[in-house]
Amino acid sequence: MSDAVLLSVTSGVATITLNRPDARNRLDPEGMGQLTEHLKATAEDAGVRVVVLTGTGNTFCSGADLSGALNASEGGFAAGGTGNLVAVLQTMLDHPKPIIGRVQGHVAGGGNGLVAACDIAIAANDARFAFSEVRVGVAPAIISVTCLTVMHRRHAQELLLTGERVTADRVLEAGLVTAVVEPDGLDAAVGGYVDQLRRGGPEAVRTTKELLRRIPAMARDDAFAWAADISAGLFTSAEAREGMSAFLEKRNPPWVD
Repeated sequence: MSDAVLLSVTSGVATITLNRPDARNRLDPEGMGQLTEHLKATAEDAGVRVVVLTGTGNTFCSGADLSGALNASEGGFAAGGTGNLVAVLQTMLDHPKPIIGRVQGHVAGGGNGLVAACDIAIAANDARFAFSEVRVGVAPAIISVTCLTVMHRRHAQELLLTGERVTADRVLEAGLVTAVVEPDGLDAAVGGYVDQLRRGGPEAVRTTKELLRRIPAMARDDAFAWAADISAGLFTSAEAREGMSAFLEKRNPPWVD
C-alpha cells in the first residue's frame, strides 16, 4: 500500500504530495499524521528553502474522510480527526519556511484550510472550491481559524454558510488563493514563486514569516517595540551584512543559486 502523503526534496525545494487519488485525497487521521511529520521534517532540514504542497489526481483535497467518521465508534474519529487537523494547520502556520500551495484540482471542506494555511496558493483555473461542511450537517470549525484570517468577510459569510461550489476565480476574489492560472501554466507559476522566495535571505524570510504571524495580533506599541528589536538584530547579522554588500557590489548574495 502506497503512502498517503509523499515527500521529495530537490535543490532546496521540498514537495509534499497528498497521494490518495482514488479517495480524492481525503484527510484521514493516518494521512494527516504523515502530513504533519513531513512538515516537521522540512522545517528542521536546513537544506530546504521552500515547501510546495500539492496533490495527485483531479482533487487537491476533498476534506475529511466521511466514511471513516461514520464507521468509527462514537467520538473516536471526531477526537482523532479534529486533533490531527489542528496539528497539521498549526504546523503549517508555525513553519519557518514559506509554503506554496500548488492547487492542481478540486478542493472541498478541510482542503480549504490547507490552502488558507499556505503562505502563497496558486490554483489551476479549472479547480472548483466548496466549503461543503454545512451540507453534510457539520460546520467548518477548525478550518475557520486559517480561512477567516485570509478571506474577506462578506465572501467568507457567503461561501461558508451556503457551501456552494464555486470557481477558482471566485475564491481568488474572496482572498483564499494568491493567483489563478491555466492548468498547463501551474508548474511555471509555482516555479516563479519558488525562484522569488529563494532570492530572499533564509533568516530574513524566516523572520518575515514570524512578523506576518505575530504582528497582527499585537497591540501597536508592543508591535513597534518587538519589531524594533527584530530589526536591530537583523541589520547586524552576518546574513544582512553579506546581503547589503552584495547589493552595493551588484552581485548575487551566496544564498542565490
